[in-house]
Amino acid sequence: MAKPAPAEEEAAALRRRLRRSLAAVAAGGAVADVYDEAAAALEALREAELGTGGRKRGGGGEGRRPAAEEGEEKDAVPVPPQFLCPISSRIMSDPVIVASGQTYDRRSIEEWFSEGNQLCPQTQQALLDTTLIPNHLVRSMILQWCTENRFDLPPVENQEETNVTNSDQKTFDEIFKKITSSPKSTEIRQAVKDLRLITKQNSDFRAVLGERPDSISRMIFSRSNPGLQNDPQVLEDMVTVILNFSLHDSNKKVIGDDPEAIPFLIWALKSGDMGSRGNSAAAIFTLSALDSNKEKIGELGAMGPLIDLLDNSNIIAKKDAASAIFNLCLLHENKSRATKNGIVDVAMRAMDDQLLVDGSLAILALLSSNHEVVEMITEFNGAACMLCAIRESECSRSKENAVVVLFAICMFNRMKLKEVEADEKINGSLALLAQSGTSRARRKAVGILEKMKRNMHNRHMSC
Repeated sequence: MAKPAPAEEEAAALRRRLRRSLAAVAAGGAVADVYDEAAAALEALREAELGTGGRKRGGGGEGRRPAAEEGEEKDAVPVPPQFLCPISSRIMSDPVIVASGQTYDRRSIEEWFSEGNQLCPQTQQALLDTTLIPNHLVRSMILQWCTENRFDLPPVENQEETNVTNSDQKTFDEIFKKITSSPKSTEIRQAVKDLRLITKQNSDFRAVLGERPDSISRMIFSRSNPGLQNDPQVLEDMVTVILNFSLHDSNKKVIGDDPEAIPFLIWALKSGDMGSRGNSAAAIFTLSALDSNKEKIGELGAMGPLIDLLDNSNIIAKKDAASAIFNLCLLHENKSRATKNGIVDVAMRAMDDQLLVDGSLAILALLSSNHEVVEMITEFNGAACMLCAIRESECSRSKENAVVVLFAICMFNRMKLKEVEADEKINGSLALLAQSGTSRARRKAVGILEKMKRNMHNRHMSC
């Protein structure tokens, strides 16, 4: 293995020094010398990584613009803050969620944990479980932003080089022997519960599925036991086992290729209790990171039950459903399926009720390139709804999604353009967004404002 360059070694050492200082502060060491040490470490790290010229040394693997644009950096679009890792302040190439619900770049949070820290860096919450869950939704949003702004995002490092131990294989086989061979429903029920627990707590254990690819089908078939067929807890446990296994990236294809897995999740999504339905949506969201799975999930009829869950469930299940719908609609064929199953109606009502406004806007913006969808949004007083979101939302991404939808409405409907023009004279929301929004939001806001000017000019000419 090549030895790291001295500059890289120096930067790594300084990062460790800074993390130790931050950990001391978090532990209550709020004394002057601790803060001074943290400040000195941060300044030294900046010196090491940026150098005197104010640019990063070398290629370093960090996200950056193409070299041809080096001269344009003064005018470069800033990375949205929600795409930056709270630890490194760099754009996240592999965002993951920790137990506190916060999102970090995998490399940064793994280094944080490797130093012995057990607190969430942002919330200071004690993390008894250090499992990292890939945040595929944020990853897809970052990739979309990078594509629009010609920003080079470093590839995700392979995190799935997990060596399956003999102990894990033995435990797996023992549990599955009980699940598939025991005649007693009570023993099967307990074995499934044990499997749910171990796949939650031991991320390395999940890799065993790659060597036992038929295990999901075997587990599902065990429900044919008369004592288990109508047991809602067994159904929830089995769904959650699939969810836990799906968190291991290499298992996504294994589960997607299993002929029973996705149909079983969709059946649970339709027929289970709220726990089973919510976890089914979460599993579908995780599996839909693969385009091949997006296609299968859509073809097998998941969209209708997901939209129903978004419409009628608790807030946690609604979030899982919205995330799954958004991810599935990244595949063109699934957009029409979502539309036919009433996503516009449900998303607009969710916004009216102030529930999942951000998720609903993201879905509507994704679908707004379709004329039929825009007409449906317009029928739900969509122009006024989007203007309200632009004015009131505190999330820059939601403002962007709202103006994307509003732009589509104005392009398709001249009467609504007049409505937007009247609102703009009172509130000036688009003019403000054209100055302070994301790059995409600014483009859309300017596009609407220019169309309004042309319409005003044409009216004056005709008078």
